[in-house]
Amino acid sequence: VLAAWQRPYLNIFKHFHVEEWKRSAKEGDVAALTDTRMKGTIYRIRGSNPASSYLQLPRAGTQSLGLTGRYLYLLFRPLPRKHFLVHLDVTTEENLVVRISFSNLFKEFKSSATWLQFPFVCGAASEGAARQGVPGAAPADARWTCLVLDLPSILALYLGRSYSHLRGVKLCCNLLVKNLCTSDLLFEPGMTLAKARLGDLSCRGVAPMPRELAFPVPKGEKWHDLYDYIRY
Repeated sequence: VLAAWQRPYLNIFKHFHVEEWKRSAKEGDVAALTDTRMKGTIYRIRGSNPASSYLQLPRAGTQSLGLTGRYLYLLFRPLPRKHFLVHLDVTTEENLVVRISFSNLFKEFKSSATWLQFPFVCGAASEGAARQGVPGAAPADARWTCLVLDLPSILALYLGRSYSHLRGVKLCCNLLVKNLCTSDLLFEPGMTLAKARLGDLSCRGVAPMPRELAFPVPKGEKWHDLYDYIRY
């Protein structure tokens, strides 16, 4: 059961005060920037190899975030013509730590008892190579993406394990990150509150994106024309 302080969702960057770097760690070229299009602060992580630059939560590897929400949301954009890497350390009910990694460096899916590696194909505003499903360096016009990971399902499906909680997150170069969040609710981008009520989706655990996690959509534009939504 989701602890009260984690309901209905937990804005990880806000809750752990990422900008103060007391409960989070950074290594290499990590900068907080004000992004006018995103209407807020974003973090840029860049470097020549994934180990050289990263943003890590919690600060020490011996600590745990202890977040139990079913879904992890990562709002990010791969830097053009670069490779990026994201590591998530999750703990199973048997207290086994499993690392789930996503990268456009990986050519194929690989798994072991404690590590799942998913190749990531970057979406682009223009059609082309990215749409063919080939991992590789991010396209020049790589889009802002909302990546949603169903952590219990991933563990059950690939390892036959039961999910306990999210232990840690390591965002390696090269990417821009707007936010991280956990929740038991499945947020649908581009959905309005009125539409959600009309379809009575709340009983199915589906809800509109909370404002502080949403990507801005200019008047007259559609969310899905501007951004990518990827669910694992």
